Amino acid sequence: MSDDIREIEVKYRIMDVGAVLAALRQRGVTISAPVEQDDQAYAMRGWAYGQSRAGLAFARLRTQSGRHTFCVKQPLDNELACAEHETEVADRAPMHAAILAMGFYPTTRIVKTRRTGRLGHLSLCLDEVAGLGSFLEIEALVSDKRSGVEVQRELDEFARSLGVDLERSTDTYDSLVHSAQAVGV
Repeated sequence: MSDDIREIEVKYRIMDVGAVLAALRQRGVTISAPVEQDDQAYAMRGWAYGQSRAGLAFARLRTQSGRHTFCVKQPLDNELACAEHETEVADRAPMHAAILAMGFYPTTRIVKTRRTGRLGHLSLCLDEVAGLGSFLEIEALVSDKRSGVEVQRELDEFARSLGVDLERSTDTYDSLVHSAQAVGV
């Protein structure tokens, strides 16, 4: 991803996956077959859950269908509006060791089943997150100077226009999983 492109997203807990699928089909969205994603999240040494993420770098190592990707995200306006840099890597284990050597530590493991679709410039993800339930993520890649909050407002308007029961979350999956594990859910 180019340095001037940001990934802006909104996330919702889904109450009725069937209703969301039907609403997306009505908009002409074709949803992919499910794939499993195994993500290890990392934070820089010294950061802990509950602290601000603004301006800090966070890493992710993902395995999907036997392929591995390394990603670094830097939250800008909020946790879901980030500068993002991602690349494929050949081998997960040496990349994990390299991430540790760069000063990151593993925080939370997130395992999810993801189905995706596109509508214009929007990327839509239906996720079943182990230990959390079902979610809808709506993402846009943005290169203009609009704030992440402004873009998130537009994405939220689209989500609300689907006419289905959604509960918005401003947390990342790793924060949600961490919180669930902390309370023993």
